[in-house]
Amino acid sequence: MEKITRRKSRKNSWPLLMLTLPGLVYLLINNYIPMAGVIIAFKSQNYAKGIFGGEWVGFDNFSFLFKTKDAWIMTRNTILYNLVFIIIGTICAIILALLMTELTKKFLSKFYQNALILPSVISMVVISYIVFAFLNSDSGLLNKTILTALGMSEISWYSQAKYWPVILTIVYIWKMAGYSSIVYMASIAGMDKSIYEAAKIDGAGKLRQIKDITLPLLKPTIIILTLMAVGRIMNSDFGLFYQVPMNSGALYSTTQTIDTFVYRAMMQLNDTGMAAASGLYQSLVGFILVMVANGIVRKIDSDNSLF
Repeated sequence: MEKITRRKSRKNSWPLLMLTLPGLVYLLINNYIPMAGVIIAFKSQNYAKGIFGGEWVGFDNFSFLFKTKDAWIMTRNTILYNLVFIIIGTICAIILALLMTELTKKFLSKFYQNALILPSVISMVVISYIVFAFLNSDSGLLNKTILTALGMSEISWYSQAKYWPVILTIVYIWKMAGYSSIVYMASIAGMDKSIYEAAKIDGAGKLRQIKDITLPLLKPTIIILTLMAVGRIMNSDFGLFYQVPMNSGALYSTTQTIDTFVYRAMMQLNDTGMAAASGLYQSLVGFILVMVANGIVRKIDSDNSLF
């Protein structure tokens, strides 16, 4: 009887497995096969000998990340920016999701959803020129219109690094908050409406419902997305930190991240071994951070941990 049940189960599972096949093939080609290239991080690249034919150099390729004078700056910027993006991005995404779920008219709901998602599909190259239209010294909107109207002196935005932590954060939130809010909107849409009806009968207002019902039910989603973001904390959006500041050398103290530093180093040295080493370093640190963060969550609330 058990054998018959197993056969039926396998037979019923085949259509589902076939549906997942394209995604599995993509995952295999894009994520798993390239993992063989990890060995390049420990070799001196020699194009005449092929990809894997270089001499074994151990950890020499990793040293360039730590011996440079910019090692502390790029590591600090990468981590702090991502922490800010995680915290502020999560808050903004939840607020947008809460506001969107309050829209009752279908047309307005679809319109605002599309408007919020639109920035996430715009190329960072295009966004860099939009930002430039606001900030450039010759005809920028801020300098020539807003600051002038307020009686303030013009600012050379692309030569003063102190303004860019705020600028980059604003650009990132504008681009990604709408896209991130989709997951939270889906979670809110799936919540049991009878709970809210019971809360209304008990006299709970909208803010009280959000505080005591919506946010607690969103907790698992918030934790999972945060843990996934922690895993990418050593990686940065290359376009955001390279193209939006227009690769201005005067801004390196606040715009230099590990990814932009590696790119600039590779443009000068053309050493793929160093690039592979930096990628492996970022992945290992991200993996360790996810394990640590998940361990903390598991101790506090085991039901909401990833594993």
